[in-house]
Amino acid sequence: MSESEFEGRVVVITGGAGVLCSAMARALSKRGAKVAILQRRLEVAEVLAAQLRADGGEAISVGVDVLDRSAVESAAAQVMARYGRVDALINGAGGNRTEATTAPDRPFFDLPVEAVRSVFDLNLLGTIIPSQVFGREMVAQGGGSILNIASMSSYRPLTKTVAYSAAKAGIVNFTQWLAVHLSQEYSANIRVNAIAPGFFLTEQNRYLLTDRETGELTPRGEAILAHTPQGRFGTPEDLVGAVLWLLSDSASFVHGAVIPIDGGFSAFSGV
Repeated sequence: MSESEFEGRVVVITGGAGVLCSAMARALSKRGAKVAILQRRLEVAEVLAAQLRADGGEAISVGVDVLDRSAVESAAAQVMARYGRVDALINGAGGNRTEATTAPDRPFFDLPVEAVRSVFDLNLLGTIIPSQVFGREMVAQGGGSILNIASMSSYRPLTKTVAYSAAKAGIVNFTQWLAVHLSQEYSANIRVNAIAPGFFLTEQNRYLLTDRETGELTPRGEAILAHTPQGRFGTPEDLVGAVLWLLSDSASFVHGAVIPIDGGFSAFSGV
């Protein structure tokens, strides 16, 4: 894959200023992509877009709530007005809420429905709605690539994370469904895939994996590393190679796939 593989291509990234997606944005920009950073907080997106421009790239920031269809349509209009097309969409918006995870003081039977619903909505609807809006543009231009973000919890649910695990499992199903649907109904030149990251220390899961006071691993964090053959948490840069490959012409026959990036976690039986 050449350094200019993405020269002139337009890549839209929802949740683009997050820890993981910002690494993707930097890698794509470095390789010549025009990057549109979509983020609920515009000021956060603008910081990253400004960094990409300062490094010689082309980038814009757009404030958008991915659960607001009209706002996503407005964001798409801004991208199209600036660049005239969209070659790839990375659905990076997602996350979990403490209130939607179980704990000794949060039994499953008492989890607030609103907290559970918000995790479902952010992860699953927050993937479906941008795929509808930007997918329509790809249909009109006759090609494109959509990349969703699944999780290790998509395959086997993790303890405590009831809503997040179910929502991420839904993203795997949606990825496969959309891949078939777009090919059969619209164009075989629009590809849909997903990556399934293993365990990365982010602000959203740090409270589950490390102690707030000491920074030491929690029993859960220790168990995860014990079941990860490479013996470490992932870094944002660990995702970049697979993302670049899946969005590139080198993966032109990869469609409806979900690629684990997990240090061997999904391959390990525990014995």
